[in-house]
Amino acid sequence: MAGLADETRALGDLAARGLRGFTGLIEGTHGAIAERSFGAAPASTAARLGHDTIAAATYGAIRGAGGALLRAGATALAAAVRAETSIADSRRGALALGALNGTSGDQLAGRDSPLAIETHLRHAGERVGTARGELAARFPDATGRIAVFVHGLCETEYAWWWRSARSHRGDTYGSRLRRELGHSPLYVRYNTGLHISDSGRRLARLLSEIDAGWPVPVKEIVLVGHSMGGLVARSACHVALQEGSEWPERVRHVVYLGSPHTGADLEKAAHVAAWALDAVPETRPIARVINGRSSGIQDLRFGYLLEEDWLDRGTTELLRSYRGDVPFLDTAAHYFIAASVTRGGSHSVGRVVGDLLVRQPSAWADRQHAIRERFDLDRSRALGPLTHFDLLNHPEVYEHMREWLRTGPVPGSE
Repeated sequence: MAGLADETRALGDLAARGLRGFTGLIEGTHGAIAERSFGAAPASTAARLGHDTIAAATYGAIRGAGGALLRAGATALAAAVRAETSIADSRRGALALGALNGTSGDQLAGRDSPLAIETHLRHAGERVGTARGELAARFPDATGRIAVFVHGLCETEYAWWWRSARSHRGDTYGSRLRRELGHSPLYVRYNTGLHISDSGRRLARLLSEIDAGWPVPVKEIVLVGHSMGGLVARSACHVALQEGSEWPERVRHVVYLGSPHTGADLEKAAHVAAWALDAVPETRPIARVINGRSSGIQDLRFGYLLEEDWLDRGTTELLRSYRGDVPFLDTAAHYFIAASVTRGGSHSVGRVVGDLLVRQPSAWADRQHAIRERFDLDRSRALGPLTHFDLLNHPEVYEHMREWLRTGPVPGSE
């Protein structure tokens, strides 16, 4: 696991790359404007030759000297660091890393950066291994019923404490389920910038290790996913079934909180904007920046869960979905909660903007006919006025969750 010195050097490298990218944006825009201004003038004319030479030298100097200074400063700071603690182990550091990984985590992972988050279990602000002895030490009151919480894009496990100060106990869904229904809450942290299929595969592997190393036999698994986390949980179940893992047999309930099963409109809008900006030379550099958003974000356009959904697909098509069919896990009851900024999902404004990030049809998987045929509306809720992030910790959401887990039917046991 990376220490603070390694992370400091990585931050310097990231800052240098950011400077290079920003300089390239300015240079590209400048070049396009100059190209239009010079018109048909040949590149050999004195004015154009002078302009191009000065511009290339200036931008090159900014990239080279600025990047070198940033890396050198970070290296010097890293040499002075004595602490062995990681940025990832502080709440503020985790918040920053979660946002960074959400926007560019695939690039960080591709460079083996110490800033790239690995999929792992967290407890009391620390990383937890999955060996039986460590799990027994960290969870001395472990029960055979576990509730696994999977956060959303740009988040970490701390997101589940959203506005917990509203409760005099600082309650979360996990703490209340532990106290009222006897579930042991487990919190996962993962790199939300990776493809959802990659995150699902890594989560499946982690759950296999937890299932094997849990201090007592696991009798029931509950999966709770917020936003992207619900899609990652679905992908993990699918992968685990294909690989013959045993833990999906013990999944009894899956709760999706604002998960965009059929895609997120904001990501669709970003893709359309990039497509339009790419058509104009002066704005093409901006399009490249927008298209640099992470693989995880781009998967949210249509809710891609499988590698074959995105593999070898180009980015030039405007809005065409390649989403494959991923059945919902048969051993579990599935529950869908959508939020709306208006009271109730039937209001015209609420239908258009949803919870500001995900609309009700996507959160309810309305276009995936198999789920609508299998499960009745009693397992779907539209709550409001709430935003997307209110779903992380809200009394009304918990009341539905508790009732479903306490009394809901379980496939295969009816």
